[in-house]
Amino acid sequence: MNQKQRYQALLPVIFALAWPTMLEEAMQTAVQYIDTAMVGRLGTQATAAVGSTATVNWLVGTTIYAFGVGFLAFISQSIGAGETQRAKKAAAQSVLAVLVTGLFFTVLTVGLSRKVPVWMHVDPQIRDLTASYFAILYAPMLPRAASAIFGTVLRAAGDTRTPMRIGLGVNAMNVALNFLLIYPSRTIRLFGLSLPVWGADLGVIGAAIASAAAFIFGGVAITVALYRHKTISPKGFSLRPDPTVLRPCLKVALPNMLQRFTTSLGFVVFASMINALGETATAAHTIANTVESAFYIPGFGMQSAAATLTGNAIGAGDRQRLKDLPRVLIVLEVSMMLLSGGLLFAFAPSMMGLFSRDPAVIGLGSRVLRMVALSEPVYGVSIILEGMLQGAGETLRPFAFNTAGMWGVRIFGTFLCTRVLGLGLVAAWGCMIGHNLLLFTMFLCFYLSGRWNPLRAR
Repeated sequence: MNQKQRYQALLPVIFALAWPTMLEEAMQTAVQYIDTAMVGRLGTQATAAVGSTATVNWLVGTTIYAFGVGFLAFISQSIGAGETQRAKKAAAQSVLAVLVTGLFFTVLTVGLSRKVPVWMHVDPQIRDLTASYFAILYAPMLPRAASAIFGTVLRAAGDTRTPMRIGLGVNAMNVALNFLLIYPSRTIRLFGLSLPVWGADLGVIGAAIASAAAFIFGGVAITVALYRHKTISPKGFSLRPDPTVLRPCLKVALPNMLQRFTTSLGFVVFASMINALGETATAAHTIANTVESAFYIPGFGMQSAAATLTGNAIGAGDRQRLKDLPRVLIVLEVSMMLLSGGLLFAFAPSMMGLFSRDPAVIGLGSRVLRMVALSEPVYGVSIILEGMLQGAGETLRPFAFNTAGMWGVRIFGTFLCTRVLGLGLVAAWGCMIGHNLLLFTMFLCFYLSGRWNPLRAR
């Protein structure tokens, strides 16, 4: 088989793994859009109350997801080597990881719910509302941990459709409950008919309850799906700690956890500096982040495929496939990110207008979105290469790269621009773009060195 045929043979495999994750990401982003728009109708203060602690959500969520990455490398390589019993044993250990992380973060986040808005420099007028929203959102951390870790376990086994289907159900439930819980009872017009609709009129608190209920549903559903799965079910395996599984998983997971913790903590510090710029900057930043997230869908969908296929290739000892994968993935990724970046640049004002009626918020958000649109393709390359490194079990270098970029460029630069030079949101997002460019450079140089490839030394 020549090079062209090998590349063509990879395409259907990549898309079979990537498209469910892309659809899942798209639906999550659509719901995030709808959530932001629904809360945005309540006013700028409501948007700020919900968005001001969003980066804490990333901090907690990505730290838990890091444990899943450890199991991803172990399971994908075991399946690539044909060792399904070993993979099932790892799935059983992932249940233990869910119980430990879920209970730990429930106690931690709910216990600190009154402190977080203070640490995040949230406007004193909305601190009580923000604290209540935060506490409700984090009460169901056990099912949220199940969704994050079990979803990664299923994707490592090549099943991206089950997490997608459950994600669609979670999102549909969230939107439906938002519709009923946020607004008061009212009459709506549908196909020329006037229909009375019950509403709880809970505002921001209603949005939190809707999300929490959807998280519970998602966690229960994906747990049931894992135990019923033909390939990777942990049924019958012990949940007692198994060092032969946990040691290699933790070796991969801990650097990834540290990476996600330090970078997410950076996001928290970054957001706190943005919040200190005032309600307009906070609202523009929150909405722009929401809008921007839709344009990363191709990247993170392809990253999931990159991680799984890399792990399979290493487990099978397939050097040629490991050599072909990045070439195909990067070309696909850059092409899609060029398209999404162009759309983001062209339609930034229209998309900001979906979530806010404030001209100042729309104008400021549009400006920073058009700036970041130009860096989309290079950031996409970093996403793919990081996914391949996860599949290879190499998480120490990404930890170093992301920590250096976040704290050395984004945080230090933003502090210098906003606190010392008195600049605003535009300068802060400029530092964020500098962070993305540095990641691209470091990941590309490390990939080209070949030191990440365990088959190279054999």
